[in-house]
Amino acid sequence: MDIASHDSLETKAGGAPDALADMMRAFEAFKDANDERLAALERRGAVDPLTEDRLARIDAALDAQQRRLDALALKGARPALGAEPAQARSQASIEHKAAFEAYVRSGESAGLRQLEHKAMSSGSDADGGYVVPPEIETVIGQRLAAISPIRGIASVRTISGNIYKKPFMTAGPAYGWVGETDARAQTGSPTLAELPFPAMELYAMPAATATLLEDAAVNIDQWLAGEVEQVFAAQEGAAFVNGDGSNKPTGFLHQTIVAEASWAWGKLGYVASGLSAGFPSTNPADPLIDLVYALKAGYRQNASFVMNRKTQAAVRKLKDSDGSYVWQPPSGAGTRATLMNFPVVEAEDMPDIVADATAIAFGDFARGYLIVDRAGVRVLRDPYSAKPYVLFYTTKRVGGNVQDFDAIKLMKFAAS
Repeated sequence: MDIASHDSLETKAGGAPDALADMMRAFEAFKDANDERLAALERRGAVDPLTEDRLARIDAALDAQQRRLDALALKGARPALGAEPAQARSQASIEHKAAFEAYVRSGESAGLRQLEHKAMSSGSDADGGYVVPPEIETVIGQRLAAISPIRGIASVRTISGNIYKKPFMTAGPAYGWVGETDARAQTGSPTLAELPFPAMELYAMPAATATLLEDAAVNIDQWLAGEVEQVFAAQEGAAFVNGDGSNKPTGFLHQTIVAEASWAWGKLGYVASGLSAGFPSTNPADPLIDLVYALKAGYRQNASFVMNRKTQAAVRKLKDSDGSYVWQPPSGAGTRATLMNFPVVEAEDMPDIVADATAIAFGDFARGYLIVDRAGVRVLRDPYSAKPYVLFYTTKRVGGNVQDFDAIKLMKFAAS
């Protein structure tokens, strides 16, 4: 396959079957080019720049096909607003939706004030914004799960307050095996501690023109959900990985990180790659095997690799001891690429492969990381700050932190 053919992969139109076929062809070409590169290294200790350039072009084509498959999967996963029949919704829900649309389009808030007065709601006035209808909040949550990488694999809990406190045992009651007539030691009470998960405010401020708001053919619900989902996903995705816990969630990479041999509760263990800023030249996939087996068997069943696109490009070139590539493309739209038979989740907020970077995470994130969403997404209409545009200050409260420090392991790109 020549370079022109690789480039055409990026622009070829078609559905999921075409995209998958194109990706498989690109991956076969990638393997051929990488095998040529490895053979040149063995023969001459150096690689022809043209071969390196060819490999980089095919690698870019693979990334383009992955994005294309992701886009097709996302399009299919996005739920449609307004699909529920009106008769299946409660009268209160129908009234709320109509009043909210009137507020967004024209600023008329009397209907929302009346509904919240009926519900004896406090703190939901024009200064703090109004709660969106449940249908819009649900769709925003579902769309975030589809496009926010960590949210898609972590546990998510909806709370009604500003903080969720999860209890866990630091010491349990006595236990053991005994014979039928043996004496039993008195069992002590378990010792409990709490992990706090505060929900911080996340906001987006989409803008609309008066023409858009006056156009009855425009689905305001769809417009608002579509405008805020990308902003929310980008901001929370960064926080779930690297957040410092100050007015934002605490990311899993912000935890104290220690060598796996020194692991203790409250810290995340890492496995060294064996080489600063890269994989070792001999048996380069072995550190990935060490990372997989640093995780206990009970966590491996639902484990995923998490890395950014540049790191995935480096991992694509690795082979196991049998000469097989450890990275494999997705089997279809809506599925993920795999690394050593575990799914790969792309999170662009993960660091690149540089010296001492923890560029790869592996674990059962459903057990390891907890996201808390406070119920209620609010919208405050602002027609004054950016005339002639109307701003919609949209807020939700979200928090996150590690809940099981044994469920996530990291790879540190260092000699030890």
